[in-house]
Amino acid sequence: MNATLNRVGRVLPLFLLLLCAACAANRAAYDGLEDMRVALMGSLQEEGELDVADLLSANGLDPNYSLTVSAPEAELESFDEFPEIPEVVVRGRFFAHDVEIRELVQEAEELLRDVDLNYVFTGKGKNEILRGRPVVFALWNETTEEWTMAHIEIPRPPVRWKPGGPPVSFRLITPGLKAWHVGGTGAERLMFGFSGPNGEPLKVYGRKFPVFDNKALARKQWREVARTAEPIIYLPFTTDALDPGLVGSGRDFLLSTANRALRELRVAKVPSVAYPGQLLADVVPAEVIAMLAVIEQTDDTLYSTLNIGAFEQVMNQYGLQRDNAYRYSVSTASAYGAMQFTNKRGNGTYALVVRRCRGANIDPNFERGATNIYNAMKAAICLLDIELSQMREDIKTAYRNDPALLGIFPIAAYNGGPRNVTRLYN
Repeated sequence: MNATLNRVGRVLPLFLLLLCAACAANRAAYDGLEDMRVALMGSLQEEGELDVADLLSANGLDPNYSLTVSAPEAELESFDEFPEIPEVVVRGRFFAHDVEIRELVQEAEELLRDVDLNYVFTGKGKNEILRGRPVVFALWNETTEEWTMAHIEIPRPPVRWKPGGPPVSFRLITPGLKAWHVGGTGAERLMFGFSGPNGEPLKVYGRKFPVFDNKALARKQWREVARTAEPIIYLPFTTDALDPGLVGSGRDFLLSTANRALRELRVAKVPSVAYPGQLLADVVPAEVIAMLAVIEQTDDTLYSTLNIGAFEQVMNQYGLQRDNAYRYSVSTASAYGAMQFTNKRGNGTYALVVRRCRGANIDPNFERGATNIYNAMKAAICLLDIELSQMREDIKTAYRNDPALLGIFPIAAYNGGPRNVTRLYN
């Protein structure tokens, strides 16, 4: 039962967030969502499964909320009827904060292209080693409107770190700054905070990070490791770039990409394995795919403290980075990309969908395909269908009757397998 509560407690609030965004312009869809909420609360409470009102409250949602939409205003007949909009002047930058953040991130990327990563070697001869991994951050001073490049060296090999654990040790190379480890250790998650010589806050809008060649690392050829390192300019999530506009943009991006993947599968007439005679595109709703893309990148520890705020951080990253978001995400189980596919010497989840879902035109190259979110979403739709085909008929029927709401079943199977779905359904 605890597993059931945990999964439902996470999927339901996220489903509401995504579905609200998907039907923002449709009054009927809002009414349908409210009907779904009432029916869901009633059915679950009658069965004694859980108190959904308490569940929503625990996840930061008002248990008594109602989705209301005002009647559309009469169409204006002339331009003169538009209300007067006050003039906004912002020192040469856009007044929309999310647009300003995008501009600053783009400017930081351009500046970082010309900044070198400085490698330091210690020891001599056969004892020479690469001391650490150099990282450069692009920092913005809002008061002076000036950039600072901060050079840091983090340990190599990377240390194990979990949210809530002690900060990672590091060397601050650039003098006059104060720096502290915020979270993460690798290409996707590593983030620091900074302040200037007088304690003034410096916002992080860019980061340059080296990715080392594993074969050179294994041979301990440290000069070759530095020479062949791939410098990537990629900004992991930072609260400096958190903005409601980007959160909404992230939702729109995920739903749009999921719908685009479904359209391609529909045009290709890819059949469903779980429901013979039906198209794959009719089995998995876009909201379920978007939900999965968020869940796969949400940290469990962070969710326990921030609840829906943890989902918003992930959607903010999708809104800012779009196709590039979570491209460098690699789990401890070597699962890659936004949808967290595995390879396992050609026998992982990615190879399975390439073999079983031939008409979907999924990229056969694992690293390239798993890190392309559009391709990975197509692969995820195929994998969810395969997982559904292995479930009991009554579970498949329940899901088919309400695939958006009961998308919790294939999502649970995505990581835990169909057996866990049976326990969840019971």
